[in-house]
Amino acid sequence: MRKATIFLMALALTLIPHEQTVATPPQPLPLQLRRSRFLAANNVNFSPPPPPSFYDCSKKPPSICLSPGSPGATCCRGTCVDTEYSSQHCGNCNKMCKLAQACCQGNCVNTLTDEKNCGGCGVKCRTKCTNGYCDYAA
Repeated sequence: MRKATIFLMALALTLIPHEQTVATPPQPLPLQLRRSRFLAANNVNFSPPPPPSFYDCSKKPPSICLSPGSPGATCCRGTCVDTEYSSQHCGNCNKMCKLAQACCQGNCVNTLTDEKNCGGCGVKCRTKCTNGYCDYAA
């Protein structure tokens, strides 16, 4: 009887969930920008780029999209976008390219078969574009 009691107590102790201590990962240090020796020696002024919310043209005039560092010169749905290469706003606002297409210079093209944009924008093939490669042997 005593052995059965000890066995049951040992079994009960193994089934009781134990608290596990989980180590918290170290917190990242705040981003500190510093000038390199090259920039300091050449007197190059470095200022960090403004946050993306700076180019929010829903509450600011659309001319904010023309400022240096802007992601694009067109204001679409309150965000500055580049209509030359944006898949959601290709050529003009709200013109979305299909899934297999990319936006190249404001036109939706299939980069897997287009000879003028084979595998990427501006990559020209002399003969045929197949699977995004020029002169690909299938």
